[in-house]
Amino acid sequence: MFKNKYLIVSAFCAFSLTAAAQPWPSKPIKFVMTAPAGSSIDVIGRILGDKLKNALRQPVVVENRAGAGGTIATDSVAKSAPDGYTLVLSFNGPLSFGPHLYAKLPYDPFRDLMPVITTTSQPNVLAMSGAVAATSLKELIAHAKANPGKLSYASVGNGSSSHLSMELLKSMAGIDLVHVPFNGSPPAIASVAGNDTQLLFAVPTAITPIAKAGKVKMLAVSGATRYALTPDLPTVAEAGLTNFEALAWNGVLLPAGTPLEIVARLNREFNAALNNTDVRAKLNSAGLEPVGGTAEAFRQLMQSESEKWGPVIRRIGARVD
Repeated sequence: MFKNKYLIVSAFCAFSLTAAAQPWPSKPIKFVMTAPAGSSIDVIGRILGDKLKNALRQPVVVENRAGAGGTIATDSVAKSAPDGYTLVLSFNGPLSFGPHLYAKLPYDPFRDLMPVITTTSQPNVLAMSGAVAATSLKELIAHAKANPGKLSYASVGNGSSSHLSMELLKSMAGIDLVHVPFNGSPPAIASVAGNDTQLLFAVPTAITPIAKAGKVKMLAVSGATRYALTPDLPTVAEAGLTNFEALAWNGVLLPAGTPLEIVARLNREFNAALNNTDVRAKLNSAGLEPVGGTAEAFRQLMQSESEKWGPVIRRIGARVD
């Protein structure tokens, strides 16, 4: 009897050691998107996920979990096992704006998540319904001042750069617009194209195809300088709102506590993907600018953007509760 118990314990220990010694990755990886299919986040995630599966020789399963300005998906990964098998592609809303917008976030982006890499960074494009009688941002501002509260703007979600870029513009221009949040860029753009809402800030990848089809007008970009991928579009600052700047950026994160060697491996593989000529061409054609770099650089970006936008959010009174 004791001999049998000894054999069982020995077998269990041997199994445990074998399981513990399994190299990472040894099973499929889940890559959670903070926005719906067809959004810029989804475009980035599927391009990079395809390269990651080849590099790691494991399936990479993309899961879209849109809602609550990206905080649902970000929170789900923050609460996942820190074993390297669950990643999230998140953005500045859930990572840097959220702590200042929500009375209580269900996660702390700096405590509960481990940055891996910045994927892209680009300005938003200000798009307008073709039904609005304006041809420039200056004319739009004049029209909005003459019709306070009669224009509405879509956003890709509460707390997103799409939302806060417009709130900043409202504050600086002294205009009154009604906010209508959506879960991601596809439905937000559709609302502007159909004139259900009249304005939207969103990344070029989402706006450009609809603008080329003549369904919306592109007025300006939200960066401090003109964007290389849309060189003909003026900046918001050029329209007279001096010092206006608001960028949209994205990045990959893991749950806090994930082994550092896994973070380092993923950082290497994502950097290789972002430096791939084919990947860069695909992202550029979608109006996205690849970034890459170190995990620490991504953490610093999150921190600096939080410090920059915290006072702005308080000043303009933006809240999501």
